[in-house]
Amino acid sequence: MLQTLKNAWVIKEIRNKILFTVMILLIFRIGSVIPVPFVDTEALIGAFDSTELTATQQVFSYLSILTGGSLEYGAILALSVTPYINSSIIVQLLTVVFKRLQEWSKEGEEGQKKLAQLTRWVTVALALIQGTAYFIYLENNKYLTDGGLAAPWFAGITIVLALTAGSALVMWLGERIDEKGVGNGISMILFAGILARGPQAFEALWYYVAELGKYVEVIAIVLIFLATIMFVVWMTHAERRIPVQYAKRVVGNKMYGGQNTHIPIKVNMSGVMPIIFASSILMLPTMIMAFTGESDSTFYKFLQLFSVQGAPYAIVYFLLIIGFAYFYSTIQFNPVEMANNLRKNGGAIPGIRPGKPTSDFIQKILSRITLLGALFLSVIAILPIIISGVGAINISVGGTSLLIMVGVALDTVRSLESQMMMRHYKGFLD
Repeated sequence: MLQTLKNAWVIKEIRNKILFTVMILLIFRIGSVIPVPFVDTEALIGAFDSTELTATQQVFSYLSILTGGSLEYGAILALSVTPYINSSIIVQLLTVVFKRLQEWSKEGEEGQKKLAQLTRWVTVALALIQGTAYFIYLENNKYLTDGGLAAPWFAGITIVLALTAGSALVMWLGERIDEKGVGNGISMILFAGILARGPQAFEALWYYVAELGKYVEVIAIVLIFLATIMFVVWMTHAERRIPVQYAKRVVGNKMYGGQNTHIPIKVNMSGVMPIIFASSILMLPTMIMAFTGESDSTFYKFLQLFSVQGAPYAIVYFLLIIGFAYFYSTIQFNPVEMANNLRKNGGAIPGIRPGKPTSDFIQKILSRITLLGALFLSVIAILPIIISGVGAINISVGGTSLLIMVGVALDTVRSLESQMMMRHYKGFLD
């Protein structure tokens, strides 16, 4: 990886792209520490530094990991890319349901522009809703100041609009990275936010060692962390290859086909999308608690069962990830279509008859691979919860964050390698 970065830095065009990406990420980090008006940042930071967090604070603390701590500061970019990611998920699901959106997805570049515009509008709507929920949380917990002149309704409008504008700005910054930078813009912003939590994670581990004397627990966490990174890298590259053999065809004086190849199916084909789907759903109880405020009602106590560190949360989280992994695989792969394409091109799987037997065989393999990938995602996602429960140590970097960091790093390196490879080929007129 370091050698790839060194080689890429030598090429002026790629170096400019890297510097542009770093500049955009720097702007994002600056906006992540500038607070919105009328927020008592000292009280807010002090609440998140507490050893005992409420259910609502636990979820906001989890979201703060993905935003680089900006939620804890009440920053302008506190919502970060969360509304955009949820918007992308919603639009993707709606594309499967509504025929009009399906037609847009098949219209090429023009259709993708329409879907992108729809995603932007949904992002703004979600940012308004999430910004309102965050304001109600701040108001219920007395984290607001009147500024000496503002009415409560004016402070609310100002905070919600500032957070919504910040979310739109993050979306725009991500698109600029896509256009002029390196890698996927939204993924790079996510990566930067998670990486910014690194010093806090080291500080927490040092506290457990120096103040509490938990040497064995901290060493075990570090070893598990390193082993998990190796396992994630291995699973990210793992794939099941279905052998395919093409029949020989004679067209004119030339012979085509006759070669052996394979269909690669990645074990973790859905990436972190099932985790994002599941966590988005499990945030609903906390969002409801943020709107209603604390109470002694049975309904509120039921919602508290789904706190981030609770066993019911971990169980439901585990099952939802598996369910969404199967759902996402059905969207990505169509065994019947794959079987038809093989038959049209004169290809066949050795030992399997063309047509329905081929599609059934692909579906069987796909189900097994999806189950393996889903179990992998589920274990990685709930691992921090298990560690916190067994070792009584709260770690700042969760399984989702680890998957995102490793995935973005690998994708960025592949992007740099492909750009360098393109420049090694001489042009037609050279």
